[in-house]
Amino acid sequence: MTLPTAIIAEDEARLRDALRETLAEVWPELVIEAEARDGAQACEALERHVPDVLFLDIQMPGMTGLDVAKRASGRCHIVFVTAYDEYALTAFEHEAIDYVMKPITPERLAETVRRLKARTRQRPADVDRLLQDLAQRMAPPREYLRWITVSHGEEMRFITIDEVCYFQSDNKYTRVVTADKGALIRRTIKELADEIDPKAFWQIHRSTLVSVKSIAGVMRDFRGHLHVRLKERKETLPVSEPYLHLFRQM
Repeated sequence: MTLPTAIIAEDEARLRDALRETLAEVWPELVIEAEARDGAQACEALERHVPDVLFLDIQMPGMTGLDVAKRASGRCHIVFVTAYDEYALTAFEHEAIDYVMKPITPERLAETVRRLKARTRQRPADVDRLLQDLAQRMAPPREYLRWITVSHGEEMRFITIDEVCYFQSDNKYTRVVTADKGALIRRTIKELADEIDPKAFWQIHRSTLVSVKSIAGVMRDFRGHLHVRLKERKETLPVSEPYLHLFRQM
């Protein structure tokens, strides 16, 4: 009878030792073929041994556990060793990747082993899509622009993004328009579009970004062209054809 095999990839030596020792207690027939302290070593061990199971820390120097898991997808069963509940639970809900939470205890590991023994009778799953989802969850939240600095005589004035109704190109400048004021800044619409939360501001024309919360509705002129009405301004803003889809449900 062929014994099950595994690789342990964990950057902290004491945690590697704890996992190896606890596995010997709860799954004595498991053969640990290699141990790795970083992602590169884990990939080398994976190519050399092709184990049944890969115990993999998510956070490791160099290549992360997610990077290594991409190499292992469809080749062996993956168990994330993690202190991050939200990542572990997401993986477990999909039933394609298992996990064991830190700190490792015999009780926690025994439960993981119980599931693994049933799973190793099946072919390892392709988990590429799940790994993409986990990578997005682990990415730090993007910081969007929160205020604009404008010149006001010899003084500098700050306008928070929440105050802005819309931005509109004006020759070499861009107009920043609030409910009761306007100012010019030396930034292009393209630059602003890359720095502002796209859920808060919609580009409705190559020259215009409008605050979603400032939109009162839409209307058509006598030529049938769509215009945005604003809650706190009298003017309307034209919508060009590439952006009409934003208003199809209005």
